[in-house]
Amino acid sequence: MGSISHYIKEIGRGKDGARPLTREQATDCFGQLLDGQVSDLETGAFCIAMRVKGETPEEMAGFLDATAARMQLVPASDRPLVVLPSYNGARRLPVLTPLLALLLAREGLPVALHGTPTENRAVTAADVLAALGTAPAQAVAPVAAGQVAFLPTGLLCPGLQRLLEVRRVIGLRNPAHSLVKLMNISEGPAVRVGSYTHPEYAVSMGQVFALVGATALLMRGTEGEVVADARRLPAMEGFVRGQRVTLEAGQRGTLTELPGLPSALDAVSTAAYTRDVLAGRLPVPTSLQVQVEHILRLACA
Repeated sequence: MGSISHYIKEIGRGKDGARPLTREQATDCFGQLLDGQVSDLETGAFCIAMRVKGETPEEMAGFLDATAARMQLVPASDRPLVVLPSYNGARRLPVLTPLLALLLAREGLPVALHGTPTENRAVTAADVLAALGTAPAQAVAPVAAGQVAFLPTGLLCPGLQRLLEVRRVIGLRNPAHSLVKLMNISEGPAVRVGSYTHPEYAVSMGQVFALVGATALLMRGTEGEVVADARRLPAMEGFVRGQRVTLEAGQRGTLTELPGLPSALDAVSTAAYTRDVLAGRLPVPTSLQVQVEHILRLACA
């Protein structure tokens, strides 16, 4: 059994007194947590201390390094893998992350969603995909061009799944909840799609994408999901191997109605809407079409 007490001593001095870890220290600390080498008490202390202090971009880069070293990565394919984290699900609006994935696959890109339920009552992207006939993967395998796969977090990295579940015990988010929205699950080129809810996360997530040299799209998502809100066009920022590019300025205003968008949040209703859009019986929401076009551009960059 290892110990991260010396790291907790640095990060646990409160919001003003805490000192950040270096990238190397963060890699070692998070690696021990992922490997289950520390006590439950230290794990809880780490999660609470980081919740109070907040992660620096260097710390998050270290956490990502540790995770990548322990993850079953998706083998590279001919085209960059589009990586869509999906951890929130539907709350007030239907979850359209599967629609985004299928629109991208229709354009010939390989698409991998990853996630695990973090809300007890939410309808998840995995639920909608299952209603569409796509079951969660049982093993990590290549994703072909034009294919959509859903990879449970526990399949990719069991240690990361354990850290996510700490929230159910202590009731607070921890760095794992931010990390899953930033990580690359591909051993080859990828386009990561990241989303934020609060503006301060736009800054911190952008700094991490730049620091790790990611090719990514970043925008305000829909209730924590990485799909553009079907009722409005958000600003979108891009990264090409860590270099920032402006993709979309966005537009103010919100549509009060959208043709065919189901009022029910259940998986069957959302799957039916998704089929109707893909079949052309209903229009593709403008914001999703714009998001698809920008991801295609990033995949060719």
